[in-house]
Amino acid sequence: MYAYTDFDKHFVRQRAAQYRDQLERNLAGTLTDDEFRPLRLQNGWYIQRHAPMLRIAVPYGELNSKQLRALARIAREYDRGYGHFTTRQNTQFNWIPLVKSADVMELLASVDMHGIQTSGNCIRNITSDCFAGVAADEIVDPRPYCEILRQWSTLHPEFAFLPRKFKIAVSGAHEDRAAIAWHDIGLQLLKNDAGEVGFKVLVGGGMGRTPVIGTVINEFLPWQQILVFIEAIVRVYNRYGRRDNMYKARIKILVKAEGQRFIDDVNEEYKNILERDLDGSAHIITQTEFNRVASHFQVPTGVVADENKLLVPSHAPASFQRWLERNVHSHQIAGYRAVTLSLKRTGQAPGDATDQQMELAADLADRYSSGELRVSHDQNLVLPWVKESDLFALWEAARAASFATPNIGLLTDMIACPGGDFCALANARSIPIAAAITERFDDIDDLYDIGDIDLHISGCINSCGHHHSGHIGVLGVDKDGSEWYQITLGGLDGSAISGGSAPGKVIGPSFAADEVPDVIEAVIDTYRHERTAASEKFIDTVKRVGLDPFKTAANAQRRTTAKAD
Repeated sequence: MYAYTDFDKHFVRQRAAQYRDQLERNLAGTLTDDEFRPLRLQNGWYIQRHAPMLRIAVPYGELNSKQLRALARIAREYDRGYGHFTTRQNTQFNWIPLVKSADVMELLASVDMHGIQTSGNCIRNITSDCFAGVAADEIVDPRPYCEILRQWSTLHPEFAFLPRKFKIAVSGAHEDRAAIAWHDIGLQLLKNDAGEVGFKVLVGGGMGRTPVIGTVINEFLPWQQILVFIEAIVRVYNRYGRRDNMYKARIKILVKAEGQRFIDDVNEEYKNILERDLDGSAHIITQTEFNRVASHFQVPTGVVADENKLLVPSHAPASFQRWLERNVHSHQIAGYRAVTLSLKRTGQAPGDATDQQMELAADLADRYSSGELRVSHDQNLVLPWVKESDLFALWEAARAASFATPNIGLLTDMIACPGGDFCALANARSIPIAAAITERFDDIDDLYDIGDIDLHISGCINSCGHHHSGHIGVLGVDKDGSEWYQITLGGLDGSAISGGSAPGKVIGPSFAADEVPDVIEAVIDTYRHERTAASEKFIDTVKRVGLDPFKTAANAQRRTTAKAD
């Protein structure tokens, strides 16, 4: 994984020192709250419903064990003993006193981490496939390109004050595990018939109030020119994006409104940048620069093809076999596997991990995965370099640390935002809904009978829980000061297995909180009744029979006398 240079280290330490000075002036009253607000936001510090919230960047989801232990220390010494991993591969803390925030920034800088550009109308954390560099279906390793994008976009003076926040996701595999079509810019690495590497470029994806799938505006862009092309996109957006209405300021609105004219403007700007490149100032990636960055993403020392296959002990229980099926993934190197540590279990919110669990995950990474972990889009942790011969020992250790729930890809492996328990923007709580559904479907045999299904929960229309892309989506809405929930069906996050990207459709009026588990159960029972065989997946049944049977079953669960629209 990428190792900070002396310049990188100096940069984040200097930024932490600058923040301490800003904080001290704010606490002394010489820097007003209004003046301090943009400064703290530029370092990832929000003021949420109850306390400050810190969002820490985890570029393209890569962490080392030392960094995870630093996050555990923050949880233990500055927060309330836990942190939260997000769908955009970041880490969040919800209870750190602002007076301690500079101490936290310095601790992060000591392990090459920060919160820069995790907030604000700028290019946010670059996200990617959590199996990048190890996935068996990988076409091109996206990590060097992600790192080049990160370095180029960080504090870019032209793109620091865009009309709205801007998110980029990169995939380098046949299977899209980064949901690229749902991003402001989605990049798919490809190889043409000549073996040359390039990008398919999608623009204008997004969720929120107006869910939109990104539009392909270039089928194959040579990799050397990707920064130039993105610069052209963001320049056009910066020039024409709306600034008078924050709800209409995202690039998806501009792309949808302008259509081909937007694409033409981007291509014209792209052409102009290249034609004006008389002094070599255009951001064309040289082979030398690519090689410099790519050199950081080598196979770890000691990881070599291993013919010592997994030997399953005779006493291994059925739960180990299920874990192998669900949490263990194929690998590029013979004798190795990638392993998902599930952060979805009864009693904790999806994506949460305590300080002790973070320490244990760091220990597992050191012992079994060359000290490296990944944060997944689905809010789990991944060990990318595990020997097959170590799988049983890892399973025993993961089970002791509560990471071995064999539910990856199943109903309880849900995505959920923090919701109204923390977020000032939320209309309703997400965590209690997630807990109620997890408790309702706590039988592992039942989960396996239901099979592959994506359940996503958002506490408001901002869609941080990606409810639009869930096979089943749950959206919290406000109705006369009360919490209600809309249910959507048929959403797709970009997976080729489930058939691309698409927003789910609402199946009726909103439901009260205590009705939601019954509604989900009714939807699942309808699927079981309608499927042609146990092998037919939920999303395929929904596509085949349509929404009406599910809508009828869901609305039959309504017990409240008041109806929400």
